[in-house]
Amino acid sequence: MITRTIFKHEHELFRQTVQRFIAQEIQPYHSEWEEQGKIPREAWLKAGGAGLLCCAIPEQNGGIGGTFLHSAIVMEELGRSGASGPSFSLHSDIVAPYILTYGTEAQKQRLLPGMASGEIIGAIAMTEPSGGSDLQAMRTTAIRDGDDYVINGQKTFISNAQNADFIILAAKTDPTARGKGVSLIIVETNRPGFKLGRPLHKIGSKAMDTSELFFDNVRVPVDNLLGVEGNGFLQLVTELAQERLLQAIRSTAASEAALEWTVAYTSERQAFGKRLADFQNTQFKLAEMKAELMLQRVFVDRCIELHLERKLDAVDAAVAKMTSTELQGKVMDQCLQLFGGWGYMWEVPIARAYADARMSRIAGGSIEIMKQIIARSMLS
Repeated sequence: MITRTIFKHEHELFRQTVQRFIAQEIQPYHSEWEEQGKIPREAWLKAGGAGLLCCAIPEQNGGIGGTFLHSAIVMEELGRSGASGPSFSLHSDIVAPYILTYGTEAQKQRLLPGMASGEIIGAIAMTEPSGGSDLQAMRTTAIRDGDDYVINGQKTFISNAQNADFIILAAKTDPTARGKGVSLIIVETNRPGFKLGRPLHKIGSKAMDTSELFFDNVRVPVDNLLGVEGNGFLQLVTELAQERLLQAIRSTAASEAALEWTVAYTSERQAFGKRLADFQNTQFKLAEMKAELMLQRVFVDRCIELHLERKLDAVDAAVAKMTSTELQGKVMDQCLQLFGGWGYMWEVPIARAYADARMSRIAGGSIEIMKQIIARSMLS
């Protein structure tokens, strides 16, 4: 067994805190949250109080002053536990970094401390019904009118929307341009003209609320612009590497957990007078998954190291996202098969993990987009 070297003693102490929080405040309620289609705001407040939100945000901005390693631990432990509902990482490691990196001091002071405490919940809206991965073709507009932007359009598949107090919206401030016409704008969800659509019913990640958003002449002040007008597409592309690495971290941890569950199950389950683990086919399947996951773990950990050094590029992130999520699909399918009929029962963790895993090959850019990114780097 290869020993992981990227985490220090302090990180493992933090991991224990995360594990306790998940065991006490998430797992006992997760099934109920799946039925409700979202997690309550109280859970966000508890997570903030325990230091699980905005881990990599500096203390002067309300965070715990940690690094991406702390964020990775939260993502890993949520993945291992099968708790797909709390989209803490979207809030903490995707939305918050946009505010920290591109926001004005006033925007940082207004949003980041509340995000770290769980009092303010953030979301980001990029995808539209007419297109997902082709962000340059978005149709939502934000047209300047005096000291305001007037926003019209629609977004879909937006996680955290039901609870969100504000949304980072990607919109066209210049509808005649493609990428150079995109800007990022902070939109508070209590503004007139903003409408939260119905919760979307997904095949997995049922406790993670996902919704449509509608903008009908929503007026926001120009001061809500995040960064420079027209730089939105470049900002999105820059931050997507971390989002894709987060997908790889969660997918790898979830796959490792699924394999552990399957080893335990096949070691106890009897068939034809002996344990399932005693059959050669079972041993071969388990061995293959173990070997592939060991290789994947080493690569993902190396990508985490590169990211900490600010050296993780779009191609590395695309490779990590593509290989880890495709392996996750394979592992979940093979593990469920070894559970037999029980693997198809929703109350058994492998069934939930199997359903949850499918989204990872789409979220943060589809596998096909990852392949394009990799291929272009080879052929340019």
